[in-house]
Amino acid sequence: MIVEQRTYVLHTGASLADYLAAYEQIGLPAQKPILGGFLGYFVTEFGRQNELNHLWAYRDLEDRRARRAELAKNTQWQECLAIIRPMIMTMENKIMYPTSFSPIRNLPVSIADTNTAFAEELRG
Repeated sequence: MIVEQRTYVLHTGASLADYLAAYEQIGLPAQKPILGGFLGYFVTEFGRQNELNHLWAYRDLEDRRARRAELAKNTQWQECLAIIRPMIMTMENKIMYPTSFSPIRNLPVSIADTNTAFAEELRG
């Protein structure tokens, strides 16, 4: 399994609320059935402002390549890109491999590991 971390920084004048609304309403519904493995989407509170990070899990690099190629053909995804891409100043993505002790190391992600954010006792 691999995890892709995609980090976007929006232009100073771009509206974070407008970006998130377009992505939530148009982009994410297009991505989830094609990419699968959605782990989360985060915005910064401290540090670099206007930064967004999202995490996606894939079986391997070939799985990622095939799924991203299919997504690129999706008209709803292209509609979202037309809205959000002009707002993005920089884009960076990293491919990460989980360690043997990571609670996220296999697909599907298990919530059975204790003392992690996935553990039942930590969920309200």
